[in-house]
Amino acid sequence: MTAKIVLLNGVGSAGKSSIARALQPITASPFLHVQMDRFIEMLPDALQDHPDGFSYETTEQDGKPAVVIRIGPVGARTLGGMRHAIAPMAAQGNNLIVDDVLCYGEISEYLGLLSGFDLHLVGVMAPLEVLEAREARRDGRLPGLARWQYERVHKDIGYDLEVDTCRLTPLECARRIQQEFRL
Repeated sequence: MTAKIVLLNGVGSAGKSSIARALQPITASPFLHVQMDRFIEMLPDALQDHPDGFSYETTEQDGKPAVVIRIGPVGARTLGGMRHAIAPMAAQGNNLIVDDVLCYGEISEYLGLLSGFDLHLVGVMAPLEVLEAREARRDGRLPGLARWQYERVHKDIGYDLEVDTCRLTPLECARRIQQEFRL
């Protein structure tokens, strides 16, 4: 049987991880949750704000802070490794919920790598003001990440389904995904 992959894409603090956790117990078969954040956390602390890993520059956009994320060679290999690890996981028969923030055109790589699987692209949406308020309440989030990602994360991506986490709870979003794709 072909593995099923649900790719959740959205700005940080949009609710992707909450949706994934709500989706796991309601699917007919098990789904593993693959989080971009977990791969970034594998890097040594010294590369968390370093030109070789991930560096962050606070700028201003519309009079508010926006944090530009720059990815160095080690960071790029880390995220590329994540994308390339997903296909072999699915090839072993694992159903996957992939939780990612696609700001640099990675969707084309995903589409190429995952073309042999039952892939469903889900856009996780919320208004910028809501995302910024969530970001401010979360520990470990740089103010301005949501603002910088907002115009980039959904650019040029055609989704199979979009869910609005401002209007729906994580469980309601998960139910829509489960029903839409018969998971």
